[in-house]
Formats: sequence, structure tokens, C-alpha cells
Amino acid sequence: MTNRYLWTVATTAMLVAAMATSGSSQWLGHAQPGIPHGADGKPKLDAPTPRTADGRPALSGVWQSRRDAPGAAGGIEGIIAPRYMVNLMIDMPAPDTLMRPAAAVTYKARGDNLYRDNPSIQCLPLGVPRLDAYTHPYKIVQTPGLVVILYESQTLFRQIFTDGRPLPTDPQPAWLGYSVGRWDGDTLVVSTAGFTDQTWLDGSGHPHSEVMKLTERFRRRDVGHMDIEITIDDPTMYTRPLTYTQAQELLPDGELIEYVCNENSQANLPHLRPKP
Repeated sequence: MTNRYLWTVATTAMLVAAMATSGSSQWLGHAQPGIPHGADGKPKLDAPTPRTADGRPALSGVWQSRRDAPGAAGGIEGIIAPRYMVNLMIDMPAPDTLMRPAAAVTYKARGDNLYRDNPSIQCLPLGVPRLDAYTHPYKIVQTPGLVVILYESQTLFRQIFTDGRPLPTDPQPAWLGYSVGRWDGDTLVVSTAGFTDQTWLDGSGHPHSEVMKLTERFRRRDVGHMDIEITIDDPTMYTRPLTYTQAQELLPDGELIEYVCNENSQANLPHLRPKP
């Protein structure tokens, strides 16, 4: 079985499981407050970054990971995946040298099994950082002391405490971990730990352990564009920290919709069969 075919299967599994996209958002045409518009009535997405009353960049809004140009990350039937949804190592030199033996064995086993254990296919939570590069939109609600992220994917939520508290010392493993944030100039730096090891880092099956520590740096460049620089530090699985940046785009006139997925759904699995 060729690597090209395995890549196609991984991409197919990811995109079939992610069919609900921003095009299904509700309240289309109802602009989010605080977004400037030009004389033509269109949102000025290149306008300066909005700020809160205390001068911090305002991250609130409905966002989605940016789709790449054709061929950048692979796609099927004209559907283009966000840059790092399928493979977070796509731009890293010598990616095979980055995985320790335990990671390499798990990664190969998931491919050999045609990605049937992909949490997204089984309607299980995707976790982070995978949600940073997923196709479904999400909503950031920024308040003093707390930033909340509402994910359309499986109607998940995440709390990022910015009130100065430390990370818990012995947390019960969680799908999205436990997050605290601080400001470094105009960048919100989010530290997350306390993960279950049941989530995948991307659609091709890169694994992580429960000792993984995640750092996300949210930087809103202007009204319509934000970057999330992601660093995965998991010495159990990788020889060094993995860093990449997933671009995000604002959805200025849409809202999230409810997303419900039945656990252990088998509907997609018959389509994942070895090529004759």
C-alpha cells in the first residue's frame, strides 16, 4: 500500500468527518459588533486590530482555520484542508527523526489500520491542538480573567483562565486539558496540560502522551486575521518540541450551529477499505 494512498485515506476520513463547515453558519448577514465596514458595506478585514477597554487586543469573534491554496495540504473533490489538519509535520524537515520509537509504532499502526480509530470518525472529542486546524468554526469570548472558546465541533467548550492561577498539579486527564493564559505584549500565551492520550494531534495519526504540554500563542494581526503559533512539548513521544503556526480567519457575519455526533458511529467506516 503506497504512502500516497494512505494519505488519501487519511484526508478522506478527516474531510468526511468534517463536512459541516462555516457555510452552514446561522444568522448569515448579521454582522458581529465592532467590525468596521467600507463604503461598499463589506467588512474591512484589514482594518487595525480592535482592542478592549484595557488596551489588550480583542480576540472575541467567530473564527475558522484558514484553508490553503490547492495542493498545499492535500484535498479531495475540490475540498481543501487547513494547512495542518491532516499532517502537522508537513513543513518540518526529516519528520521521521522527530518521533521516538513509541510514537513511530503508534503512528504506523494507525495508518496500517486505515485510520479507523480516528476519534473524529468515532464521534469522540478531537482535543487540542487538533481543533486549532480543524474545519469547523469556533467562537472566542474574551472577558477579564477568562477567555472562553466555544467549538462548533461536537459543541465543545474550553476555559482559559487569565486570572493568574497556575495549572493544576495533579489533574484528572481531560480531552482538552486545562488551560491558563497570560499576555506577552499583544500576544495571548496559553499553556495547557493534563491531557488524556486518547486524542490524535492530526488526521494522519501523530500521537501524544499524557505528559504533553501545549503552548499556543494567539496573535490577532488585524480585524480579519489571527495566527496561532503552536508548540507541542512531549518528550515521551518526540525528540524535540514541535512548533508550527496555523492561520485563522474571522467569519464576520455568521454564528455557530449546534453539532451533535453519535458516539462510535460506524457510518463512515465501510468507505475506508484497502485499495484492490
